[in-house]
Amino acid sequence: MLIILLFFVAHWYLSLFMQTFLQHRFAAHAAFTMNKFWERFFYGVTYFTQGSSYVSPRVYAIMHRMHHAYTDTDKDPHSPTFDKNLFVMMWRVGRLSNGIYNQKVELEPRFLKNLPDWPALDKIGHSVWSRLGWIAVYVMFYIQFAPSAWWYLLIPFHIMMVPFHGMIINWFAHKYGSVNFNLKNTSTNLLKVDWLMMGEGYHNNHHKNPSSTNFGFRWYELDPTYVIIRIFSRLKIIKIHKPVQAL
Repeated sequence: MLIILLFFVAHWYLSLFMQTFLQHRFAAHAAFTMNKFWERFFYGVTYFTQGSSYVSPRVYAIMHRMHHAYTDTDKDPHSPTFDKNLFVMMWRVGRLSNGIYNQKVELEPRFLKNLPDWPALDKIGHSVWSRLGWIAVYVMFYIQFAPSAWWYLLIPFHIMMVPFHGMIINWFAHKYGSVNFNLKNTSTNLLKVDWLMMGEGYHNNHHKNPSSTNFGFRWYELDPTYVIIRIFSRLKIIKIHKPVQAL
């Protein structure tokens, strides 16, 4: 049982970290920079941690920039205001993501500036065989280590880890929670102390200042990802360019 729990927690947080660190703060908002070696390194780590639900950092960045440009309008890629339920929203996000990756969606030039790109890895990560291969890995791991069949109920979360993380923020953090800033959108801070989403839950803060490397603005709003970003900065792995917002 312990092995299964450790595997689930590791997959949850490693996948989530690469989403918030590389795809969100780096690719979408350019809150910091890194050289090509480290960009490719973290690009590869993103593929291995997200597995069957891998999303190209380039595609993620484009969609997220669209979200900020069109928040809570009919052009928003994901909005509880215009989607009947979270499953409809997730389905629409999936279709748009595939459309962007396959270059079947017309995009505004402003969403295409300074994007990380690794076509060869994206081709692998978005392939059916890669996704099926990772699903097989998850299933075999549970067959080997799960103490009972009930634990197999966790497998769908592994398979859909990235969409599940996205659903938590894009749906619930636009419907429930508190606000530090009265903005012209429905964004909220999902948790007072974001232990679950590594800082992503401070969504109202993020919409106030999207380029801030630190999503926690009040003294008690710990952003675990920002702590790691500061360590990477000290190690000269990245260079922070954007100011850190504070209250």
